[in-house]
Amino acid sequence: MTEITDPSLKMWSMAAWWRAARTLGSLPVLGAMLVLAIVLATARGTTAIPPLETARIILNASHLTHFAQTWDPADAIIILGLRLPRVLGAALVGAALGVAGTLLQGLLRNPLADPYLMGTSAGASLGVTLVFLAPSLFEVVWLGFSIAALAAFLGALLAVALVYRLATRRGQTPVVTLLLAGVAVGAIVTAFQTLLVSVSHDLGLRFYALYNWIAGDIQIRDWDQVAVATGFVLAGTVLAILIAPWLDAFALGEEMAGHLGIHIERAKLIVVLLASVLVAAAVACSGLVGFVGLVTPHLCRLVIGPQHRLLIPATALGGALFVVLADLLARTVAGTSELPLGVITALVGGPFFLWLLNRSGEAYRW
Repeated sequence: MTEITDPSLKMWSMAAWWRAARTLGSLPVLGAMLVLAIVLATARGTTAIPPLETARIILNASHLTHFAQTWDPADAIIILGLRLPRVLGAALVGAALGVAGTLLQGLLRNPLADPYLMGTSAGASLGVTLVFLAPSLFEVVWLGFSIAALAAFLGALLAVALVYRLATRRGQTPVVTLLLAGVAVGAIVTAFQTLLVSVSHDLGLRFYALYNWIAGDIQIRDWDQVAVATGFVLAGTVLAILIAPWLDAFALGEEMAGHLGIHIERAKLIVVLLASVLVAAAVACSGLVGFVGLVTPHLCRLVIGPQHRLLIPATALGGALFVVLADLLARTVAGTSELPLGVITALVGGPFFLWLLNRSGEAYRW
């Protein structure tokens, strides 16, 4: 085997090996960080429980290992019955938003594309507002979720369907038109929601609950809800990985993607539908949580690169990690009071995103 003697070739080879190691090692590292974050977030609360004890309780419940019970039975009830479902719900919300952001950024070829760009946030907010104006509907529960969560899910999907229909002409859906239609529909729906709240005299104390939902709050409280949300997010993530080559092709332009054998309009519809279902599931579980679907894909793309087959699972893990830690801060930073989750993600994600933009500069690769 010929030894490389040219210093420039040696440097290039070392850089290539480092990029490959960084790419392949990112997923296990993110997975390990997420597990540690889940344990830490589950341990912290009004009643502090040591993280090692929390980990033993969770492992015993999973039947992966068996530790002799040295903890108070009340601690196990707190961990398994109250905190862990919420923490896992936060992880699922982050994963859904991270994958949805990656899908839309890949489709639109724009690193500033946000999961809420297609009118999903406005549609979900309007759906929840209509439910709060009719309190008799609050008794309705389906698959463990309240009617407000279901209204948010349906409202988000209907808004995206309207945006896509308005942006489609003669079987073609230009991405620029899709963006403009999303902005316009979102503004109109938000204005209509504001009008309803302004003229309603019956909202009363329910206005604070509506505000909390809009500002972001994990709504998952039991294991039935975790199971339903896991089904949506896991299925959406697997499908996103399967269509990852489409997104890689879109990065070359629609014309080139067509030459590679991709049915452009059908692929657009599938990507938008998949991203919309993930976002709708997220807002149904947590309200509006911003910056997750914007910051996470951007950061993962800088570390891993633009290949979507690796980028999608990385953003799922990264988004989950982001929301779990943000929810931990929301529950603990103000003592006994709980801050809106969306406020924490914006205060942390916004400045961090600006720092990333300033630091990456021309090194950013699509």
